[in-house]
Amino acid sequence: MALLELADVEASYGPIKALHGVSAYVDKGSIVALLGANGAGKTTTLRAISGAVKTTGRITFDGRDITNNRPAEVTRLGIGHVPEGRGTLAQLTVSENLRMGAYIRSDRNGVKQDLDRVMGYFPWIKDRRNQVAALLSGGEQQMLAIARALMLRPKVLLLDEPSLGLAPIVVREIFRIVEAINREQNLTVFIVEQNASLALQVAQRAYVMEVGRIVLEGPSEQLARDESVRKSYLGY
Repeated sequence: MALLELADVEASYGPIKALHGVSAYVDKGSIVALLGANGAGKTTTLRAISGAVKTTGRITFDGRDITNNRPAEVTRLGIGHVPEGRGTLAQLTVSENLRMGAYIRSDRNGVKQDLDRVMGYFPWIKDRRNQVAALLSGGEQQMLAIARALMLRPKVLLLDEPSLGLAPIVVREIFRIVEAINREQNLTVFIVEQNASLALQVAQRAYVMEVGRIVLEGPSEQLARDESVRKSYLGY
């Protein structure tokens, strides 16, 4: 059952059209990858879902039309978005960043439980709670951005290029944690990623974008065997 669905979605930045009739769906409890080169429209697709860019077409979340809803409204419905570049609040501490992730919640006991759960996935946070986020490494900042989004207790997590600029060992650890969260919390994940090989390993389903259009889609194992995907995105 699709938790999130896009139907013929188009988006523009001024006179430049970034999305051309994008249709895709993300089943509840799944990990779905959106692959493609720089400028393909991947980030714009996530921004369209989050309400950060005006669109035409239809975007449905949990049975509700959210097309062109404001970002704050989309967040309240349970869509957590970790943007490209991490988006941590650099001058706030780790603890303050996490509290900001739960700012719309009033269930104090639930927030405390989720904080404990997040520190289970990212154990280093417990000892670094009072450190200013700007002093964290790039990998730690990316993990903090994911942890902050989890404090929303989202129904779906949008991840935009989580591997960008990070060492391979850090990237593997982040993807391992994302897989664990999906498996243990049944959290739906829609991930934009240039590292197609790694994304296809963790996702059950994937889409490939070129110049604002979906050009390929299907089960990850099938796309990993597709010659055009291998040559263009996997390098072999």
